[in-house]
Amino acid sequence: MQLLELLQNNMSAALIVFGLLGLCVGSFLNVVIHRMPLMMFYSWRQECSEFMSQQPDITPEQSAVLAQAVANDTPTTLSRPASRCPHCAHKIKWYENIPLVSWLALRGRCSECQASIGVRYPVVELVTALLSALVIYHFGVSATGLSALILVWTLIALTGIDFDTQLLPDRLTFPLAGLGLAVNSQGWFVSPTQSIWGLLLGFLSLWIVVKVFYLITKKHGMGQGDFKLLAVLGAWLGPMMLPLIILLSSLLGSIVGIILMKKQGESKPFAFGPYIAVAGIIALLYGADIINWYLGMYA
Repeated sequence: MQLLELLQNNMSAALIVFGLLGLCVGSFLNVVIHRMPLMMFYSWRQECSEFMSQQPDITPEQSAVLAQAVANDTPTTLSRPASRCPHCAHKIKWYENIPLVSWLALRGRCSECQASIGVRYPVVELVTALLSALVIYHFGVSATGLSALILVWTLIALTGIDFDTQLLPDRLTFPLAGLGLAVNSQGWFVSPTQSIWGLLLGFLSLWIVVKVFYLITKKHGMGQGDFKLLAVLGAWLGPMMLPLIILLSSLLGSIVGIILMKKQGESKPFAFGPYIAVAGIIALLYGADIINWYLGMYA
């Protein structure tokens, strides 16, 4: 309690503590970004094997081959197996896994085989640290601030996963939506009623657009994970922030999409979830200021 009171009364100390905490959390988020899709694929393959084995048109021999293929998969969790270099299987020691510091000390290379370590790892750690400090600066060391940290950290993980796989795992979005409803049962960000309507309208707004788009073009323009992510942000921030989030994410997505199209020479599907997540973080921190500034232009 004394530490909490100290941080509440000393913003400089709070920013340092939560910045360092953000570095550590960012290191863990790198693990989540890499391993959660592997965990999902492993689970899906098991479920598919069990489902196919029950189908009448699948022979026992075919089912056995499929079961054997799945049995050869390596189970993956967030803690196991231990982190290793993907090139030489060198087991990463604890002092090689210090957030940001180890990457700089190793000059971005494996200590054993000198293979390059992706720059994304320190970037995720640094971004998480900076955003953690910014959230605490904005909300203070309070229940609201700590819950906002959970939202931002999860959005960072979802951003990385969507960039890599174009997936937004339900095992992250569903609990985050439920937590949004829970924290707003206390009115920390918006009222309970606004939270419920934010969740519903967040999902339906994109769902309706995509369904209309499909009826016209017979093409799927967006994944269902994007609906759920916008519903999450609606549950946390309420329906009044949804237009701003949609506008900002569309603007960011359009800019990046144009750049990619010019670079690749053709239009290809790309993850839209990261832009919704970035827009959500902006709305969390500065949404009210942006809306008030916009409305003030016409006052």
